[in-house]
Amino acid sequence: MGAGGAGSVRGRARVPRRTASIAVAAGLAVCVLGGLGLAGARPGDGRSGAPGAAREAVAPPDRNAIGAVLANRARAVRDRDRIAFMATLASAPAPYRQAQAVMFDNLLKLPLRDWREDFTSLESTGGGAAVVRIRLTYTLRGHDAEPVARTRYLVFAPRPGGWAVVGDGTARGHADDAEIWDGGPLTVVRGRSVLVIGDAPGLREIARRLDAAVPAVTAVAGRLAPSGWARRVVALVPADPARAASLAGGRPGLHEIAALATVAPTTGGRGADRIVIAPAAFGRLNALGRDVVLTHELTHVATGGARDGRTPLWLIEGFADYAGYRGRDVSVRSAAAELRREVAAGRLPDALPGRAAFDGGSPRLSQAYQESWLACRMIAERYGEAALVRLYRAAGRSTESAALREALGVDLPRFTAAWRDYLRRELR
Repeated sequence: MGAGGAGSVRGRARVPRRTASIAVAAGLAVCVLGGLGLAGARPGDGRSGAPGAAREAVAPPDRNAIGAVLANRARAVRDRDRIAFMATLASAPAPYRQAQAVMFDNLLKLPLRDWREDFTSLESTGGGAAVVRIRLTYTLRGHDAEPVARTRYLVFAPRPGGWAVVGDGTARGHADDAEIWDGGPLTVVRGRSVLVIGDAPGLREIARRLDAAVPAVTAVAGRLAPSGWARRVVALVPADPARAASLAGGRPGLHEIAALATVAPTTGGRGADRIVIAPAAFGRLNALGRDVVLTHELTHVATGGARDGRTPLWLIEGFADYAGYRGRDVSVRSAAAELRREVAAGRLPDALPGRAAFDGGSPRLSQAYQESWLACRMIAERYGEAALVRLYRAAGRSTESAALREALGVDLPRFTAAWRDYLRRELR
């Protein structure tokens, strides 16, 4: 594609940044939605609806009784038994039952290998009901090496013969960890290497582009892992921008981010890779921009960039952009248009971008990506692509200066000076 198309990658929707591992309660939440919660005093909030119910006291529930209900729910999900699942909600208000029915139907579409709901703690009692914190664990077959762990809240009320689920914890101030099945009816697309899940349009295109990106990522980033990388990923594509922010952990500026690589917490601590795609921002990209963004995020999956707290962020993001632009007909002046305008005006950066430069609200977020990409591009041109890979590997086990000396034979001041000269030459 020509140079003009490349500019829209940056100008119309910023290339996504790396996120830290999210413990969803996954760490970065702009607005963690209650998913199936019904706010206020609406049905489904765990209140009985009967006169005087708000003043009604309730004894703490028997943990074993609650555990039996949770076991029945989980068994119904694993057995794909809708009738048994809905039977655990027989006492819940109709709107909540309907929301749970949609969730169950969404779960039927997923390649679930297992599903468990376990009692964690009693959060509160009152109003004739009890709020219980639940540890949900599940595994997507063919993608998750360990069960993904989530925190959810359910409201139980005493009924003849035991306790029953009557709502979630939203109205009591408890927010569930966001999940893709909490939205509208899901579509699930299985590609050669990817699983794309969402209620937004365009999932088949995303699966096709991600599948096409796998060989390109492997050609560069595959050498970073001793045994290569798994060459598979789960992409989440919610229609609701707020849900996209919740799934991505949500930091300021996410409305301008087309996609993010994240790591969902797992029971064994290894984490499960996810790519969250925000359809509004992603839809503003042209074909080249979509390919670059998806290749960029897939590179983070391959390199473990979303888990990496040691490698300098300019190298993590620059390497991902290098993989994204590699082999494409892209003009540097167009792809780095914002930075080019600054350089043309005589404003060269003094140093490689630090971690704060990649915050979602940074006024120079686009420039930070461009500076990082061009640093990696310079390394590949001047020292060779293998040297860029060596630098990335070295930076994960030593300091930035030591890694530069080991991989390139230069110190940080000398490298920075060479990079500034490169920016001046490429962008003026």
